[in-house]
Amino acid sequence: MFENFPTPIILAHRGDLAHAPENTLASFAQALQKGADGVELDAKLTSDGHVIVIHDSTVDRTTNGKGRIQSHSLESIRQLDAGTWFNEKFSGEKVPLLEEVFELIGRDKLINIELTNYATPRDGLALKVCELIKRHNNQKQIIFSSFFPSNLKIAANTLPEIPRGLLAMPGWMGVWARSFGFMFGDYQALHPHISSISQQQVQRVHRIKRRVHVWTANTPTEINQLKEWGVDGIFTDDPQTAVRALGRGG
Repeated sequence: MFENFPTPIILAHRGDLAHAPENTLASFAQALQKGADGVELDAKLTSDGHVIVIHDSTVDRTTNGKGRIQSHSLESIRQLDAGTWFNEKFSGEKVPLLEEVFELIGRDKLINIELTNYATPRDGLALKVCELIKRHNNQKQIIFSSFFPSNLKIAANTLPEIPRGLLAMPGWMGVWARSFGFMFGDYQALHPHISSISQQQVQRVHRIKRRVHVWTANTPTEINQLKEWGVDGIFTDDPQTAVRALGRGG
């Protein structure tokens, strides 16, 4: 799947996060218009089992509502405004269903799905997401990522053909994930924070024939440094800046 894209791939973190309300259809559409190779998004389950795209465990920060995701039904979530908090021109943006993002993106771009049921680890999210992918038959454009190895194990058992990236926290909190957890786990990529990656780490990962996708690089200096080190993918809040920094137009 990756051979169809330049290296490093540019993945728009929650869409065009710097210029649109994160994890909305508007944000993803803008990211693609600006030349991103794909998007990164956060999947969660509503109280009635629908897969929606939102980052936090509550709706408070990115909508006009209140409360934990797990206490909201899809109908309740769909009544919320997920755009006005960012800018009035995005008034009326909704929290999207994962399926709506699939329809918007089409099949020629990458979609990194972060399985973010960190507050509800036994809610069945990974299986539900896999079911939607099977129904949509778009396995060849998907990357899974999560801080929870258990999520990635479920994904591996259900859709083994989809590459999996282990997310690693910055600093000492991510030491295990960046070392033993990754080296001895069944993953195709390491997803480290930009503050905890080095050229040596990239080389170590490449020696075992795996990829490195780094989050989150937003300046031309950061982006070009990562390219020099040979990373395979860059998550960015500002895809247009990344595209230009890498000399790809935009």
